[in-house]
Amino acid sequence: MADHTPTGPVELGAQMDYAEHDRTYRGFLALAKYGSLTCAALLLAMAFGFFVGGFFSGTILFILIMALGYFILR
Repeated sequence: MADHTPTGPVELGAQMDYAEHDRTYRGFLALAKYGSLTCAALLLAMAFGFFVGGFFSGTILFILIMALGYFILR
């Protein structure tokens, strides 16, 4: 016998929740933006701490880069 079950998506007629979609998208953009800032600041601070020689100087540079990046990316 022929199978008459629908093959399309179940949500074909469902309404979109645009407010939730927009909130999720903005959250993803913020995570990507500040996550990239954190990775770049950590990489620069580790390199600075290795070549200059000191954990304290690398930590201070990391904090400065994060503060500057936060004000630039807002």
